[in-house]
Amino acid sequence: MKFGWTADNRGLHKRRMFFGLALASTVALSAPGSAGGISGVDVTGNRVVVRFDGAVDGASAFLLDAPRRIALDIHGAQVGRAYVGPGGSTVAGVRQGQIDGDTARVVLDLSGPATLGEPRIASDGKSLSFSLQSISDTRFRGEVGKGRTRFDAPADMAARPQKRIHSITVPIPPVARGVALPPVEGAHDGARPLIVIDAGHGGHDPGAINKENGKQEKDVTLAIAQAIRDRLVKTGRVRVALTRDDDRFLVLQERYGIARKLGADLFISIHADAAENADAHGATVYTLSETASDREAARLAARENKADIINGVNLGNQSGDVSSILIDLTQRESLNISANFARLLQREAAPFVPFRSTYHRFASLMVLKAPDTPSVLFETGYISNAADSAFLSSREGQQKIASGVARAIEVHFARKLAMTGNASGG
Repeated sequence: MKFGWTADNRGLHKRRMFFGLALASTVALSAPGSAGGISGVDVTGNRVVVRFDGAVDGASAFLLDAPRRIALDIHGAQVGRAYVGPGGSTVAGVRQGQIDGDTARVVLDLSGPATLGEPRIASDGKSLSFSLQSISDTRFRGEVGKGRTRFDAPADMAARPQKRIHSITVPIPPVARGVALPPVEGAHDGARPLIVIDAGHGGHDPGAINKENGKQEKDVTLAIAQAIRDRLVKTGRVRVALTRDDDRFLVLQERYGIARKLGADLFISIHADAAENADAHGATVYTLSETASDREAARLAARENKADIINGVNLGNQSGDVSSILIDLTQRESLNISANFARLLQREAAPFVPFRSTYHRFASLMVLKAPDTPSVLFETGYISNAADSAFLSSREGQQKIASGVARAIEVHFARKLAMTGNASGG
């Protein structure tokens, strides 16, 4: 059977891409002594002052998008409990977390695009301050890519005994230019269906780990995603892109944001589950629902959605505009297509991949929340199970999974083309 697969309707226009955050930083490791605890965050108009109960060593800040945030890394500081404010319209909320033993992070949630001005540390080292300057969306995205802003230290701070400085890398994520769109491979016809394959976890986030052999989910999912891509490229019938093609960290919104920016017709997130029961085995396909289908689905969603939380600071909180989109009627079609593909995936892949008896489950998984892109999360097996781990880690197993996924994709788009043809012919 010959497939044409040139779509007549491209669907909804995809919204803006979610930019990534910045990465490697120089962290000041102080000599023994008391670090400054955060005692308050004052927001008055467009002025922000972070106060400490002791002197801090230095600070830097960087911007994050989707949602808009300002992250402050304060060296020689510890998280505190007391906050004053926010009392300004630009700052919608304040959070904090401990990056390491000597560096605290304060995250300001912004209600609109803004940048920092006049960043400065007080002469006694017990406060840092800056102004918030409202800017356009376009300029904000440009500021995100510029990386860190260092806080100026007063001249009298330079006279203090210098602490030992060591350069270390904070592995989230590897570049400061934002997330670049991945290359699209396969068919050269831009009207052919585009499938975005997402290898779950990566970078500092290993995902599930087999306690016996040390196999990590992030490595298994990348190998499987690459095998699926290669299999699809060989068919010449579709276009395909990977959210990551190496060991890097992406927040969850960046993953489905890439699919939306590229205008994907289908998004498949590849994972490998883990369970306390070493006998648990077999593949499962998840689609989005705000109500979990069972306790196990709720457990998995709770675990996977924590991928954005680093040292207590959530780097990928869901924005209000996406939340409102989720309950819009426009998403129902995507959810229906996703559920149909989940059933098709099990049917076509079953000859190659062992599935669980209850193979289709529903969960509130953040990575599936693109409102206008049909999406599934494919738990290819249990990395905590000896047999599944060996299958998922082997080239033979990865090729079998790729064959099953490719077959499901072929049938899915052949059906879609047939329905489009029937509709136009009627």
